This record gives sequence, C-alpha cells and structure tokens, in this order.
Amino acid sequence: MNETFNIYCDESCHLENDGQRAMVLGAVWCPEAKRLEIVQRLREIKTRHKLPRDFEIKWTKVSSSKLQFYLDCIDYFFDDDDLHFRALVVTDKGKLDHLRYRQSHDDWYYKMYFSMLKTIFEPDAGYHVYIDIKDTMGHEKVTKLHDVLANNAYDFSRKVIRRVQRIQSHEAEQLQLADLLIGALSYFHRGLDSSEAKLRLIERIRERSYYSLKQNTLLRESKFNLFLWDGSNGA
Repeated sequence: MNETFNIYCDESCHLENDGQRAMVLGAVWCPEAKRLEIVQRLREIKTRHKLPRDFEIKWTKVSSSKLQFYLDCIDYFFDDDDLHFRALVVTDKGKLDHLRYRQSHDDWYYKMYFSMLKTIFEPDAGYHVYIDIKDTMGHEKVTKLHDVLANNAYDFSRKVIRRVQRIQSHEAEQLQLADLLIGALSYFHRGLDSSEAKLRLIERIRERSYYSLKQNTLLRESKFNLFLWDGSNGA
C-alpha cells in the first residue's frame, strides 16, 4: 500500500484588506505512521520545560521567559528527519491586481494554496490535508479547496489527495509547529523587530536551515522549502 502523509496547513495575514504587507501560507508534513511519535517528542519537550502537555505552541506566545522552550521546538523540527516544512510568502499584497487577471481574491487564494502544496504531492503517495479551523475557510471553502487541489494535481479519483478537513490547533502538535514557523516568516517579511525573543527564533531558523529567508530555496528542497511570490505573473 502506498505511504500516507499528513499535511498540517496554517496561514498568516491572508485577508485581502487587513493592512498587512506580507502573507504566508505554509505546511508541516510527516508520514502518518510517525504522527504519534512526533507528538510524544514534542510533549516531552513541554514536560522538560515544566509546561503542561497540552500547552499550545504558538508564535503569539513566544516570549523571553519561554525562549529556550521555543528554541528547543525549532531544533527538534530540524533534527527529526520525518518532519518537513513548505511555505509560500506573498511579499507584497499591494501588488495584487485581481481585476487585470479576471479573478476574485478567493480564486487567487486557491491558486496560492495549490502553489504552496503542489511540490509536496507525489503521485504514488496519499495525503490527508488538515487546515486550522481558526481561519476564515468554512466548510464550503474547504470542499472547494479539495476540488482545486485534486483537479490541478490530475487526481480526479482522489487517490492522492484523499482528505481535506479542518481541525483545531490544539488537536495536533504538528499544526502548532506550522503556526510557529509561519509566524516567524510573517514577522520577518513584515519587517517587525519589537521582540528580541522572536528575533532570536528567526535567527535560529536561519542558522538551522542555512537559508537567509529572503529568497527561494531549490524546488526539491525537502526539509525547509520556501517560495517567495512577487506577483509578477498574477497566478
């Protein structure tokens, strides 16, 4: 039987008129068979730092008092070969011109989601895609996203992209890792610098990934894959 992977998706500053310059879509993925092992490792890190096992890893919770905990979470991500990350950064939403390309913001959003995920999908594997329920994507949009992903991947029988569903972030530590990594990229690309702890985390990501976070990685980079979309092609 083909291997199954779980993909945990999150997003930051994705609304059209939220006043934020940069937008990030991203995903952490791992083999489904390794899901519980990864959860256990992350909970052990929480216990080591005297945090409850159900403590939620979140970028908004990063502070100087919990800096070492979050550094350990980042290090664990880079040390575990079963964990992978892919992000698409829209560097300047001010360049969007939906009228020119005859599309709605939702149409464009689905294109960006597929652009973010397409390099993860392999035709001989199966995928369960999980999306943080806190986001603006309701049931109808999730169904539409599944249609878009499957059609663009020529997966009309849904053998590859088997499931797209919303979950609560507290249900999946992998989704919490996605929130942390996406939050770091969003903070960096919006040019924010008010939190020394957050800047330290961003620097650790740069050190461990060997990337500046300012440019695209190679398309087949499997650990920390980054694509900066500049709006030049509209899609």
